[in-house]
Amino acid sequence: MTGSAASRSSAPATAPDPAHALLADGTTILIRPGEPADHDAVLHLYEDMSPEHLRLRFFVASHRSAEQAAARVSGRAVPFGSQSLRDGSGYRALLAEHEGHLIGIAEYETTNDGSTDTGVVTADIALAVNDHWHHRGIGTLLLEHLVSAARAAGITAFTADALAENHEVLRVFADLGLSTARRFEGTEVRCVVQLTQTDAYLTSVDFRGRTADVASLRPLLRPESVVVVGAGRKPGSVGRAVLRNLCTGGFTGRLFAVNPNAATVLGVHTHPDVASLPQVPELAVLAVPAAQVPAAAEECGKLGVAALVTVSAGLDADQARALLDICRAHGMRLAGPNCLGLANAEPDVRLDATFAAAHPHPGTAGVAVQSGGVGIALLSGLARLGVGVSSFVSLGDKYDVSGNDMLQWWECDGRTDLALLHLESFGNPRAFARTARRVTRKMPILTVDAGRTDAGRAAAASHTSAAATPTMTRQALFRQAGITATRSVGELLESAALMHSQPLPAGNRVAVVTNAGGAGVLTADACTEAGLSLPPLGTDLIDDVLAVLPQGATATNPVDATAAVSEEQLRACVRLLAASGRVDAVLVALVPTAVAAATGDALVRSLTHTPDRRRDRPVVAVLLDQDLPVRLLPAEDGTVPAYADPQAAAHALDHAAARTRWLARPPGTVPELDGIDAPRAHATVEAYLDQHPEGGWLGPRECAELLDAYGIRQLAWAWAETEDDAVLAAERLKGPDGLVVLKAHWPGLLHKSQEHALHLDLRGDAQVRAAYRDFDVRFGHLMTGVVVQPLAPAASNSSPASSRTRSSAPWCFSGTAAPRPKCSPTTRPAWHRSPTTTSTN
Repeated sequence: MTGSAASRSSAPATAPDPAHALLADGTTILIRPGEPADHDAVLHLYEDMSPEHLRLRFFVASHRSAEQAAARVSGRAVPFGSQSLRDGSGYRALLAEHEGHLIGIAEYETTNDGSTDTGVVTADIALAVNDHWHHRGIGTLLLEHLVSAARAAGITAFTADALAENHEVLRVFADLGLSTARRFEGTEVRCVVQLTQTDAYLTSVDFRGRTADVASLRPLLRPESVVVVGAGRKPGSVGRAVLRNLCTGGFTGRLFAVNPNAATVLGVHTHPDVASLPQVPELAVLAVPAAQVPAAAEECGKLGVAALVTVSAGLDADQARALLDICRAHGMRLAGPNCLGLANAEPDVRLDATFAAAHPHPGTAGVAVQSGGVGIALLSGLARLGVGVSSFVSLGDKYDVSGNDMLQWWECDGRTDLALLHLESFGNPRAFARTARRVTRKMPILTVDAGRTDAGRAAAASHTSAAATPTMTRQALFRQAGITATRSVGELLESAALMHSQPLPAGNRVAVVTNAGGAGVLTADACTEAGLSLPPLGTDLIDDVLAVLPQGATATNPVDATAAVSEEQLRACVRLLAASGRVDAVLVALVPTAVAAATGDALVRSLTHTPDRRRDRPVVAVLLDQDLPVRLLPAEDGTVPAYADPQAAAHALDHAAARTRWLARPPGTVPELDGIDAPRAHATVEAYLDQHPEGGWLGPRECAELLDAYGIRQLAWAWAETEDDAVLAAERLKGPDGLVVLKAHWPGLLHKSQEHALHLDLRGDAQVRAAYRDFDVRFGHLMTGVVVQPLAPAASNSSPASSRTRSSAPWCFSGTAAPRPKCSPTTRPAWHRSPTTTSTN
């Protein structure tokens, strides 16, 4: 009972819903509240326990004790003790099931000892696990969920009595990570577990979750046997392509194929169905029509398959729900559906279960993508760079296995040193951010910031069947988690090349060296535009640099080494700059010239053959004549990135410098913010939900209150419910140009421009009155009032036309910007949520 576990789905702590969770060995179980109908199952659980374990649980090996425990779950019996409360809220039982069989139970009941007056509420707890399921983390997992529910119910401490010889249950309490006190009384031990959430507890929960998650992924990414279900004979079929890649990729395990209409496919003996396989494969690749996916998954689950990759696309809602339910019921991890497949290039695995045209090049970059096309582009780019991949997963519609799972796998696989992601949506942004903040301190995490526009988000929803995360939310998540977010696949590969091959720059100071003045100008512009600085080098460093360069060179920054520079002179110049401490990186821009003292290859060799070059400063090349956007030049002590465009090099350096700044922040830093009134914000949300229990979108006045509570500046505005009020407000709020804006409002209105509920460029009383009357005529049966604001000034980079179609007013009021904050019953207790029931998505 001392193993670890982690939840795979989230449930409100105040009323626990069934939640699938992972045990320490990766087994999936179901945790759910106990019900009256569970009486017989609970009784059977206790009756199956050995006399010794029954004695440790009840202090006596008594059948009567088992009957009372079962009756308590069903609400038929007296509670733990005579001082217990039976008011409907003081008792809770959580059950653990595996494939419909009860394997564990944890329960608490509050005690009525008068301590509630001091704000201390305690509860007695009891825990039991099936004899055959000990040491797999069930007890710990049940207690984590019970702690979460108890804290939400206002309980501050658990108490438990155990026999002193019951070392296993005492170790479970001690390993939780919560403050636990013990008092020995003869042969018994009284344990008091404080439920105050501490860093130690969160760390323990996180570690247990990570261990369980990684264990559950082993059959998916390091299987010892694989079956392709739907391995077709027809060339060009997806199943056949997957089987071909498994065969030609050198998979080291056993390989099977299912095809009821063929004896062999690509030399692999086939079987008519999954049940006919000679052994249970660990991994199944489903490449069958969408309508057949649930039945094929059910066959695999009944046989005992541990993981699925579903490359099939086009599942409707019922088929999708059935697939996920089947995987959870049988404890199978699922990649996809609607995906390219997955691969593990480790030499002792060599798994290529994709239908890509080429095998992944072995290496050290972990890749997870939602788009198969982006995945193919990244695999090709990494192979061209020579970086290669450790493992690759196409997440597709991401029903189960997610980017969060893959980050935890790469953190522990002992091979990956660079993580590349392409995610269009996040099942649980909070869990993803928590994992990314930890993993990115070990390795760079780079992503493509996909879905930045309405068109991009719509396209993402059309091919992954999941709504893309709003741009502002996603970008804030990336910044806070230390993820390097790029704007294209090309920029991602360019940044990955630098971070893979060079040390991080200590800052953003760059020295530019060139053999052609024009190239230096372009490179200096690119660096400045990217946010880098070109500092003066100082008189002493200038003298030293000029001393090693040919006559006519300049050393201001950029350093113009002239077309006459030799290989040795350029090498000495770069060495001096890198070792000077005046700059954080050296960017060398080279062009071939007819008068060069050294050939182009020789000048490049000055950057790559420098055995005494200090490695604590990155050196980057820009070769304006090269064909590839980026490549890694072999060097004596590694590789040097070379870019065809100075802008690409500058952006890569800027991303690297940003990573340095993020790493310099102490882990867990929470900034102290002035002017924040969180209780006021909570009260605003609570007041809204009290009046609208079903949830909904906040109105303008509630939005203003919420923004004000967090010190977020707002453009001046007024609320008007009559034409005269609107005129008075417009006179008071009009800007220097005398122009105002009127925005109609009614509950549920999100996009005012789409409803034509917005009037701009209003000047004078007459126009304000006309605008209000127009709203009243069209929306009078709906409208509750109007928002009056001065016309926002045009942004400096906007045209006059665009300034009249969008407002810089706070986003909760603007008719053309993002929708207002939404409050719902599920988001209401967000600041109370326990980390023990977070999804791995």
